[in-house]
Amino acid sequence: MTDVSSAYNQWSATYDQVANKTRDLSARVLRTQDLPLKDGHIIEMGCGTGLNTIWLAQQARQLTALDFSEGMLAQAKAKTTATHVTFKPCDITHPWPVDVATADVVVGNLVLEHIKNLSPVFAHASRALKPGGQMFVCELHPAQQRLGKKAVFTDAASGKDVDFPAFLHDVSDYVNGALSAGFQLMRLNEWRDDDADQSQPPRLLTLLLRKT
Repeated sequence: MTDVSSAYNQWSATYDQVANKTRDLSARVLRTQDLPLKDGHIIEMGCGTGLNTIWLAQQARQLTALDFSEGMLAQAKAKTTATHVTFKPCDITHPWPVDVATADVVVGNLVLEHIKNLSPVFAHASRALKPGGQMFVCELHPAQQRLGKKAVFTDAASGKDVDFPAFLHDVSDYVNGALSAGFQLMRLNEWRDDDADQSQPPRLLTLLLRKT
């Protein structure tokens, strides 16, 4: 199994081109959220190739985009020349390269399944946010993980599937991890594809949190 950073470096060149229902639904869901993005300082954890970064940058006064894959960061940087967007390499389980209590919103899409211990991530997000700041998390639903779903791609050079390390977190793990870091749960939602039957498990789980 390839480590997460190396796998995303490999995937970065084709990530935007291949069909990916989870990625696409996650992007659509983000754009439906009533987040206080306008003229704020936004931190995007796990910006990837910048599929959401450009949209976030259109709303923000300042955007700090974090990712620990140099390949993904290179793809994201190529998408914008906006001077109010800063890309920074960062393992989000370690201290973030941002000032304390300066962010209005933290956004993370499809990141935490790769994190074994969620507590440091919520703690660093809380540290970066202003009091009353919000955090939006969108993740592959645990019910999908129990069906064996996870991030995977086919390497163009070898034709082989590349498997990512992934960790199963219950819904309660997300909620309790956030509460322990001083967040208030404002909203929890589950999302299915538009054509999915209600008997099918949701594809995505989202949490909207507020720093108390």
